[in-house]
Amino acid sequence: MEGTVKWFNRRKGYGFLAGDDGNEYFVHHSAVQGDAFLNENDKVTFEPVQDDRGRKAQNVVKADGQGQEQEQEEEQKEE
Repeated sequence: MEGTVKWFNRRKGYGFLAGDDGNEYFVHHSAVQGDAFLNENDKVTFEPVQDDRGRKAQNVVKADGQGQEQEQEEEQKEE
């Protein structure tokens, strides 16, 4: 499924995605593939799953090239 990052808190390591199906999905940093960081409005693809706590995103992959400049700016702010 495709979707967009609504928000993601790096310090806490989680956030929410807006799926193209109109639903929201919880995303934990461990579900993000590679070493990508998620930023608000990034386009992603993911596997939606439902468990006893609600909708979650697994195998989250950020669209190529999205957010690289913002990641560098965020890293500089944290230093």
